[in-house]
Order: sequence, then structure tokens, then C-alpha cells
Amino acid sequence: MSVYPHVPVLLDRCVQLLTVGIEAVIEAGDTPVVADMTLGMGGHSEGVLESSDDVHVIGIDRDPEAIAIASSRLQRFGKRFTPVHARDDELGAILAQRGVRLAGVLFDLGVSSLQLDDDDRGFSYSRATALDMRMNAEDALTAADILNTYPQAELARIISEYGEERWADKIASVIVEDRQKRPWETTDQLAEMLQRVIPEPKGQCRRSHPAKRTFQALRIEVNAELDILRSALPQALEGLHVGGTAVVESYQSLEDTIVKKLFRAGTVSAAPPELPVVPEHLQPWLKDLTRGADKADAEEIETNPRAASVRLRAVQKTKEKPQ
Repeated sequence: MSVYPHVPVLLDRCVQLLTVGIEAVIEAGDTPVVADMTLGMGGHSEGVLESSDDVHVIGIDRDPEAIAIASSRLQRFGKRFTPVHARDDELGAILAQRGVRLAGVLFDLGVSSLQLDDDDRGFSYSRATALDMRMNAEDALTAADILNTYPQAELARIISEYGEERWADKIASVIVEDRQKRPWETTDQLAEMLQRVIPEPKGQCRRSHPAKRTFQALRIEVNAELDILRSALPQALEGLHVGGTAVVESYQSLEDTIVKKLFRAGTVSAAPPELPVVPEHLQPWLKDLTRGADKADAEEIETNPRAASVRLRAVQKTKEKPQ
């Protein structure tokens, strides 16, 4: 068995789409550089580096443990791989510091398998551990801090908005009531409360654990995931070479909506429909490489259940963004 048994979701498709940009940059006479924005254990980066001897990869992750594991895994590629401990929304500064433009950029959003499978991280409601949920253990805010200090109205907003949970108001009320008796400390403490508070669906089987949505909401708040994505993706598109490609794998609707909106803004004309001739500055500057969103097939889902919810979107930069 491989030391790194986890196979990244839609690996071959991601590499195929990134290769479009890599080949375009090589044809233009430049060295292709790809940014892997969610380095994790380095699986996607390894696939890209194996696909071409010319490509260089900058692997970015906010998790120091991921940086260490991926660096060990990819050391055979020598100077073609550069690890960077940073948040995604620092990409613009990273590229400016190195004076490079990208042939491709890959976002594999959400929590990584490395983090999800680590009991000490507190991402899973199926194992009893501390309510942490930090992707970077050096950050200050934890899920326990949120549950023990946020006002009830703010808790309800987060659980409703980030978890898309219909019982958010009730859950927030119980969180505040229960913390007066005992502080929130462990994942099983929270999961058991949610199982008790959220009613069973009438006339149908419960499709997922009742804790799933609230845990997602807390994770997003702890790590500022959506705010970072809203900032990082425009930086990535700006940092692409003309001909470069951006590939994004989303695993829940909030992420996918942000990606779809940002991509659409660049792939459609900004001119009014009645305008007979579209000026250059109103013409699209991105081209869709996927029809809607790609999904994993049944075979991949069977071997890797985490692929079931993936939505992959990709675009190619056809010209610089009009000012």
C-alpha cells in the first residue's frame, strides 16, 4: 500500500484541464507554473508534476502539517515544487514576490482528508474529540470559542447561512442555554445535542446525520472559508497568463455558488443586449472549459465516497480582464 493512500477527487480530469493552460504557456515560450491552492497531502500536485517535466508547482496550504507531508512526498521533484505556508487570499502577494504568472491554478475546497481523518482536529461529528476545527492550529479562534462566546443571534445567523440549517434559531437557543450549565468542549457533546434537538423528518428516512449542517457552519466560520474564497479566486484569475486555466472543486452549494458567479462574470458579455456591436472592454475574457459542473462517476464514488458531492468548474483566460 502507498504511504499516501488517499487518491484526490477527479485527479485525471483536474490534470487534463490544467494541461490546457500548461501547453498554452509553453507554446508562448514561458515556463509553466501551477498553483495548487489546497496542497493537502500533495496528491493533485504530484499528478501535475508527473504530467510534464516542464511544469513547476507552487503548493499553498494554511496547515503546517500538510506542508510537511506534501514536501516529503514531492521532494523527488526537486526545485520544480515549492511549498508555501499561507492562506489562499495571500496568492497575489506570493505571485508578486516571485515575479511569476500562472499557467494554471487549482482549488480543491473544503476540509482535506488529512484534517478530516485527524481526531485531534475536531472536524468529525462521528468521533469524540475537542471542538477545534482549525485548519491552521496556529490560528486563535476555535469552534468551542464560537459556541461559548457568540451571541445567540450571531450563532443563529452562522448556522442558518453557512449550514443552511432550517432549525438554526432553535439550535442557537439551546447552545446559549446549555453553555450556562456547562461550557461546550467536545464534538460528541454537540452532536448528541443536535440529535436531540433536530426533529426526525416526517414520513421519510433521515438522509444524513443531524449534526452535519451545524458542523459545516462552524468549520466555515472558524476558518473564514467563504470570505477567503471570494478574495482568492479573483486574485488567481488575475494572476493567470493569457491561455492559463483555473480549476475549482467545490463540495457544497455555498462554495459552488461563489465560483459559478465569479466565473460567469468573466464568461459573458457585460454589454446591454440591445447593443449592436460589443466594445472590446465589455467582451468576455474567460472561456468555460466545463459544461456546467463536472461530477464524479459511480465508479469513483464507490471507491472514494467523498467524491459524491464534488462539483468541478474550469475556465480558460482568453485575454486580460478589461479595466
